[in-house]
Parts: sequence; C-alpha cells; structure tokens
Amino acid sequence: MAIAKKICLVGDFSVGKTSLIRRFVDDQFSDEYLSTVGVKLSRKRLNTLATDTQASKEMELLIWDIEGQTQFKAIAPSYLQGAKGAIIVGDVKRQETIANIQDHLNLFFKINAKGWVIVALNKIDLLPPDQQANLIARCTFEAEHRQVIATYSTSAKTGQAVQTIFQSLATVMLTDP
Repeated sequence: MAIAKKICLVGDFSVGKTSLIRRFVDDQFSDEYLSTVGVKLSRKRLNTLATDTQASKEMELLIWDIEGQTQFKAIAPSYLQGAKGAIIVGDVKRQETIANIQDHLNLFFKINAKGWVIVALNKIDLLPPDQQANLIARCTFEAEHRQVIATYSTSAKTGQAVQTIFQSLATVMLTDP
C-alpha cells in the first residue's frame, strides 16, 4: 500500500507550475498557456529513493496546482494546509517571479512549519549557459531555510530535472513522517 502525501506547487502566474506537473505526471509538454483557476489536483505514484536510514517505498503524491494570480493570495493559505511539501516555482526570464520566491517560502512555512520545499527555477532552457550559472549562484534559499532541500534549474519543455524535483521531495518527506 502506497503512502499518500500532499504537495503543492506554488509560484506567480505563468511560471510553469502546471507544465511541470504535466511533464511529471504525463510526460507531456504544450506551449499553449492555460491559466489555472483555483486549484487543480493530480496524482502520481512513484518509488522513493532508498536512503541510509530508509528503504525505498511506494508513495502516492497528491499534487495541488495552486493558482498564482495576485487576487488569489488570500485564499491560497487554505489550500496549503496539510501539505507535507511544496515546490516553489520561479520563471528565469521574469526576475520579479524569482524575487517573489521568498514570499512564497514564508507563506508556506507559516502554514506548514514542518514542511519541506524544493525551489524550481523553471524555463532554464530559455537562458544561455553563462546566465544559468550566474542565476543558480544568486538563488540559494537553503541557507535561510533549513527545510529548503535544494534549488534546481528546471525545464518543463525539455524535462530537465523535473523527475528529480518530485523524487527528491518525496524521498525527504518519507524520512520525516
């Protein structure tokens, strides 16, 4: 029997939350932008990675894709309740979405003090390699928040690091029931 854990994808509008989920769940990508209204739920079973202290186990991720519109922020806290983890997403081509990651982290940890987070700097395929390295060097949230597992450069379009962000989050959540 799989262990079920709720995770949320959080970030500003049009950063690629839905596209990351679609790439992870269905291994598909579309350039067509469809705004999420409210929240959209997806499910995916995966085997977590074995660690020094934990054997591999099957987990079902209950993935909440939360709308990123500004007027929605008052409702978002109720959707975040009960989440064991989150993937906070920023768009590497829109600096304001990267700057807002800290606000999303603060909100998530205010509601889920014991939760775990992965930061995804999405649409990395749109940046030249020299700018990618510079961005990663500037965007480290792990030092400020013990429960931020890692910051990854992701691309829903190419699939870069998409499996990794979900797998890493699931593995850490398994070690912390």
